[in-house]
Amino acid sequence: MQATYSYPEYAYRQSAEQSTGALRRHPVVIVGAGPVGLTLALDCAARGLAVVLLDDNNSVSLGSRAVCYAKRPLEIWQRLGVAEALVEKGVRWQVGKVFFGDTLAYQFDLLPEDGHQQPAMINLQQYHLEQKLVEAALEQPLIDLRWKHRVTALEQGGEAVTLTVETPDGSFAMQAEWLLACDGANSDVRAMLGAEFKGQAFQDRFLIADVVMKAEFPTDVEPPATGYGDRPPRGPGAALGRPGARPERWFWFDPPFHRGQSALLHKQSDGVWRIDFQLGWQADPVEEKKPEKVIPRIRAMLGEEAEFELEWVSVYQFACRRIGQMRHGRVIFAGDSAHQVSPFGARGANSGVQDADNLAWKLAAVLRGEAPEALLDSYHAERSAAADDNLLNSTRSTDFITPKTRASLRLRNAVLELARSEPFARPLVNSGRLSTPTPYLDSPLNTADAEAFEGRMKPGSACADAPVQVNGRAAWLLPLLAQGFTLLSFGPADEVPGVQHLEVGRDLIDEQGLLAQRYDARPGTCYLIRPDQHVAARWRRFDAAAVSAALDRALARQ
Repeated sequence: MQATYSYPEYAYRQSAEQSTGALRRHPVVIVGAGPVGLTLALDCAARGLAVVLLDDNNSVSLGSRAVCYAKRPLEIWQRLGVAEALVEKGVRWQVGKVFFGDTLAYQFDLLPEDGHQQPAMINLQQYHLEQKLVEAALEQPLIDLRWKHRVTALEQGGEAVTLTVETPDGSFAMQAEWLLACDGANSDVRAMLGAEFKGQAFQDRFLIADVVMKAEFPTDVEPPATGYGDRPPRGPGAALGRPGARPERWFWFDPPFHRGQSALLHKQSDGVWRIDFQLGWQADPVEEKKPEKVIPRIRAMLGEEAEFELEWVSVYQFACRRIGQMRHGRVIFAGDSAHQVSPFGARGANSGVQDADNLAWKLAAVLRGEAPEALLDSYHAERSAAADDNLLNSTRSTDFITPKTRASLRLRNAVLELARSEPFARPLVNSGRLSTPTPYLDSPLNTADAEAFEGRMKPGSACADAPVQVNGRAAWLLPLLAQGFTLLSFGPADEVPGVQHLEVGRDLIDEQGLLAQRYDARPGTCYLIRPDQHVAARWRRFDAAAVSAALDRALARQ
């Protein structure tokens, strides 16, 4: 198989505490240097916390794995200083098309409005993402990244967790005031605590093939179909690979090249294309991964003249389930160690990054003595609700893609048939509801509105970005928000202890009016924004006592 990527090998080093045998207590230890663990380490360090990050391997993930990263995680990585490199390397897209047979049934646009710094979605192989995050972590003096360190046992105490860690030089003990488990779906930490997953496992199998195209797809074809019921160009890559064409996500139900099943096509970086084929319940995963089985499937899809080579092949099953409690004493779970979803909708890694975004500021506030430990209980309240939302959407997508009964198959096909001509049916088409942030509308940290507001910026919602000007130069709202709490006011307001103040018209200019539009602002409107860029409270006029009370509530101090 052809390889477009050379896997780095990171050096194992014996730690000073292992060589001396001294038991050392660390404020934060993270287990698992995948996308979630690395993001969480970078976020903790950005907030001034020293972090030890343990991983039992010494390289990045094998294969493309998670490839779709949505706007909200990109905004989080922007705050951590790594988004620019990711967006530059990744493939931007926002339009998706769904075909039934060989005709277009439905299409969607993930970001139909302008005025956002980050794209709706990028495609980027997980190994590229992890390498960029590792490079950032290695440059951060507060992160101690230790390769080939495997946690084999843990014991919780009142003030710390004691870990037994196995390395090439033997085992040693270390302590963590807080242990953050980001060690994936088969989490050793979760097993050690006996914390079981609850949910549904699916029997259907899917084939993933990363395909390297030796040349661009043919260009001597008609542009892609845009009318519902039209046929795509012969060979699905014809439009997707055309010079100047914008990459799109294409999904087929019952295509002529893979009858009775579904297929998915994405463009990734370095000329690599991700292709997914539904295989059915009875497929033999060992047989289906063999090149002599994979290549004919791909050739049937792309056409006999297409030139390609396989880079990586995998067969997977999936589950929709989560842990009962995301906090177990001084052990807190994030990412796949806390919840698993089907890959349809790109909700796995994207959700895990938002776990890290939610947890880091709360942990920093507790460790600095600014908030009680009760603040960490809000992590479970908010992120378990997000996990349930993702599980619900993923289960619905899976049921639509893989109907379990003849009746559900007939219903699914009727929806797809109607979608070609009837607008009411198109929103019912479900090839994966793609990842969007779940608002924490029922969070105990919210202060409820006392007056009427319009729009999406309700307490608990992730802040919308908007173009602004600062000192006569173009800027964006989100990078201006502090690592702590921010009061965004559309008029004068007094300073409030513990809160940064940004006044529209003084500190930044809303020249296009999009900021006021998205935040339903009138003269005097104020927003209290949390360190993770979520709305904590909003008012139609500034009131210092109300802001202070909302700050206390957002820090679980009342």
